[in-house]
Amino acid sequence: MPRTLRRSCAACAKAKHGCDLRTPKCSRCLKRNSDCIYANEPLTSTKASIGDIGNGFHAPQRSKSRTAAVLSGRSGGRVSPELSDLSPSLDAHLFDPFYSFPSTKLPLLRVQGLMQHFLSKIAFQYYPLDLNPSSNPFVTSWWPLALTDPALFHVTLQTASLDDELHARKGFAQSELLMKDSVSLLRHKIQDQSLAFRDATMNAVVTLAAIEHGKGNLEVSKVHIDGVKRMVAVRGGLFKVKETSPLTARMVPWVSLLVTGMPQFETQDDFGLGDGISALQQWKCGSGESQEPKFLDFDALGLDPDLGNLVTRLRSVFHDPLVLSATDLHDLTCFALHRLMNLPSLTSADSRSSNASTCLRYAVTAYMFIVHGPTYYSHLHLLNALIIQLQCHIGPLLLSTECENSLLIWLLSVGVVASTGTSESLWFRTQAAAISGALGLQCWHDIESHLKRVLWYEMRSKILFEQTWEEILTSASPRQSLATPEGHEQPQSFSNLQAKYTSESSPL
Repeated sequence: MPRTLRRSCAACAKAKHGCDLRTPKCSRCLKRNSDCIYANEPLTSTKASIGDIGNGFHAPQRSKSRTAAVLSGRSGGRVSPELSDLSPSLDAHLFDPFYSFPSTKLPLLRVQGLMQHFLSKIAFQYYPLDLNPSSNPFVTSWWPLALTDPALFHVTLQTASLDDELHARKGFAQSELLMKDSVSLLRHKIQDQSLAFRDATMNAVVTLAAIEHGKGNLEVSKVHIDGVKRMVAVRGGLFKVKETSPLTARMVPWVSLLVTGMPQFETQDDFGLGDGISALQQWKCGSGESQEPKFLDFDALGLDPDLGNLVTRLRSVFHDPLVLSATDLHDLTCFALHRLMNLPSLTSADSRSSNASTCLRYAVTAYMFIVHGPTYYSHLHLLNALIIQLQCHIGPLLLSTECENSLLIWLLSVGVVASTGTSESLWFRTQAAAISGALGLQCWHDIESHLKRVLWYEMRSKILFEQTWEEILTSASPRQSLATPEGHEQPQSFSNLQAKYTSESSPL
């Protein structure tokens, strides 16, 4: 047979029919019971088929090393997430010299450029917790899966195309074409029971939900989220999904939370029972009782006991001598956020105690976003909605003389850091300056001692909070009186966050 780069089998090539490259026979030859002869050994013969991956088959190291070869080809063995302007033709053929990746309607050179753009920039924007290309999950797990699944491949290219076209400011023609084909391919997959509930399908659907949300199409985004929730249910819950794809099990609830503004999945209990979002081992080992006399006693303050138990367990994890890995921090944050935002509305007869508990609940939720940082998609809209609610509830506490000083300093500190760059920032900074002056707090050490009494994660908090407070303590701006901000209604329950979030949502 003449030398050729063709990957399809001879029968499919002769019939000009798409070949799925399965071995020992492709699907078409198997159905026709005919000989299946390949000019070259298909790369997919050593990788998982869509069905295999759904059953826990993992792509071999060869596919990862081929990707790593592209990433390291021009950067001395390393890649930086800032490598976002690489030429589309730069070693693009190294992604796959036989062009066995799924076909699209875009020109080949453009496809190769988008592939490179995804692997050199988007993967690290999605998961900045791991900037190592040899371990970043979007390089090592997502990408090999996308190469075997046309729908996920189109969605993946779409994320790169949107980013590229956004910066070029010349319209989104190619992204719209990829969107149209992505939806069409997904519809065909969903009609096939053997493909409808695979990891790749869920990855594609939840990504489309985020894309539609970023465009302001909230109803379409919700349809996608509802669809992926049904897929998870059919699979037996997130705990079961995690057995085949930890990345899918982490991304689905996180993105669902960001684009809807409220949790869409349950969590396991404190002891790891249930099929919801997994609890860390450190969380399970927590006693739920404060062992440090320096900590605030939430029971003594009359704060909500369920919230107190949750924050106490967070304290235990944060003060563990073993440093949390990036993945552990992500899992802990996702678990804690879903727990916090799923707590029932407070109905205490003591309005002061109930208000303090509500403030703590909003602030701890915001604090977890702060120490975690952005992942997959921006959480700034949700964080801003949290801060607006915290601002509304903290006003009465500022006017009260009975709120514990350390709790008040902690709440304002979270508000100051979380509101940076928003219209609420000046109000929080003014109140923080006023309370620190009233308490005679003159330096960061004075502030830090109060923060550590409530909730503190040294590894991800110190630099950011210290810098912010030094600006406040050295600021010459006038200190206003402690008061509830004008123009804000007092919300009745935590569920108001969802309405506020969705009504003010804008493109990511």
